Amino acid sequence: MRVVSGTQKGRKLMSVPGNSTRPTTDKVKESLFNMIGPYFQGGVGLDLFAGSGGLGIEGISRGLDKVIFVDKDPKAIQTVKENVKICAFEKQSEIYRNDWKRALKAISKRDLTFRVIWLDPPYKNNVYIEILEFIQDHNLLDDDGVIVCEHSNEVELPEVISQFKKWKYEEYGMIRISIYRKEIEREA
Repeated sequence: MRVVSGTQKGRKLMSVPGNSTRPTTDKVKESLFNMIGPYFQGGVGLDLFAGSGGLGIEGISRGLDKVIFVDKDPKAIQTVKENVKICAFEKQSEIYRNDWKRALKAISKRDLTFRVIWLDPPYKNNVYIEILEFIQDHNLLDDDGVIVCEHSNEVELPEVISQFKKWKYEEYGMIRISIYRKEIEREA
């Protein structure tokens, strides 16, 4: 596992010990970032089920100002801390050990909005709709922001969830990526 592009291109990252997480492969990561960027002119990211932190670190490497990493697994949090340090992104990172509900409640009190939100929960949890509804209810996404959902190819996420519309969609073997953004009335 490595950083695919940006300021830390080629930097090797550590994986979470054990088999409690599924790291996003470099191929899927590169394709995902080509769909949403591939580079950013600032902004804040939220890596909600961070695992090793690979997606958020890739976001910083490609121009995000800062990423908040959240995971409830202590081994994952330790791995995120080590990977952030390897890339010298400590000042651009906030790392929290918490479950997604408590994390989103805490974040919603900070008046933050995000350019990119990555959601890669354990597939058995199927919490995407609940999370997207919370993001909408608390206005956590920038007007031009995106929500990236990585999920099993056995799961078909709806075209519309609250005010978010599925914008792009790709399948990579057993993995699907569904990208949502705000459905905003565009003036002619």
